Amino acid sequence: MIRGIHGLFYSSAPEEARAFFRDKVRLPGNDIGHGWWIFDLPEGDLGVHPVEEASDAGTHDVSFYCDDIHGTVADLRSRGVQFTQDVADHGYGLVTYFTAPGGLTVQLYEPRYRKPPARKPKASPSRSTRPRKPTPRRAKRGAAKSRRK
Repeated sequence: MIRGIHGLFYSSAPEEARAFFRDKVRLPGNDIGHGWWIFDLPEGDLGVHPVEEASDAGTHDVSFYCDDIHGTVADLRSRGVQFTQDVADHGYGLVTYFTAPGGLTVQLYEPRYRKPPARKPKASPSRSTRPRKPTPRRAKRGAAKSRRK
């Protein structure tokens, strides 16, 4: 079963970009060895958009979303993150862009849509919570206990 999405930024300054997302954007993550920092976001989603030009087919985009774009922009600016545009209404949400080391430009938006709460997968009952079938011995014990009461 698929349990997440893994995205990649290609940067000409990968160490600086990793430090930027870790220290300035404050994305949670772990060093998995040899300087490879993998960021672990608490949720994600994936959309499929049409293209206007056939040559754009097959391209990818990574963006971050938040609940309060103006507060998030102010917080990120206080840590030195530079934005390339003011917040603008794009219909699907409020949108801006910031830069990261190595030639990266990243969209940040506050979506107009609301996702339903995450559904937790149903756990299969463990042996201890599964009702037991009465066996002749258990049936006799149960009857004896109820007579004692």
